[in-house]
Amino acid sequence: MLRKLGIWLLKLLAAFVLLSLLLTLVYRWMPVPVTPLMLLRWADPDVGKLRKDWVPLEKISDYMILAVIVQEDQNFFEHEGFDFKAIRKAIEENKTRKRPRGASTISQQTAKNVFLWPQRSWIRKGLEVWFTFLIETFWTKRRILEVYLNVIETGRGIYGVEAAARIYFGKPASALAAQEAALIAAVIPSPLRYSVLEPGPYVRRRQAWILNQMRLWGMKVPLDKASRD
Repeated sequence: MLRKLGIWLLKLLAAFVLLSLLLTLVYRWMPVPVTPLMLLRWADPDVGKLRKDWVPLEKISDYMILAVIVQEDQNFFEHEGFDFKAIRKAIEENKTRKRPRGASTISQQTAKNVFLWPQRSWIRKGLEVWFTFLIETFWTKRRILEVYLNVIETGRGIYGVEAAARIYFGKPASALAAQEAALIAAVIPSPLRYSVLEPGPYVRRRQAWILNQMRLWGMKVPLDKASRD
């Protein structure tokens, strides 16, 4: 009985590994049609219709790309999926913080958004590590950015920066100005709590901080670092 159970578990594990590898390779080139979070939101009657438009990275403003990097993961081009320095810093700070601070990289967020569910658990975190390893291995940094910017939740029922740009500013993501990009990036950590259309004092402070960081970066995205195979 135990032997049969062990064989069954090994087969199940092998099937999961093969399926995850296949999906990772397919999404290296194909647009991601839907994510688990999108399906969960779609099932919520308060959310309604999902709005998303996939566009290649070349059709997204450099300001938008830079805004999410300085907001979410300033070491994106340096790490291989996990920013251990940021993780150690977050652990130390969370000893005294009332609201814990995360240290997820853009790669981890992309893995979670594309393949997994949003609720926190040790199982999901372990799977997040696995899928982060896969996309860092088989995708380029450029592809990770492209997928992230197309699937990230940017409002109630709104996914990706193209849909956000058209809904909030009436223009494509390629035409976003620095201030507009910074405003979208400012709400990404909590897109259901904060609004681009009605930004409060906190969002405005985040927008100003992001803009300042973008200026320190020279308003340029080092995409030459993002194309490694």
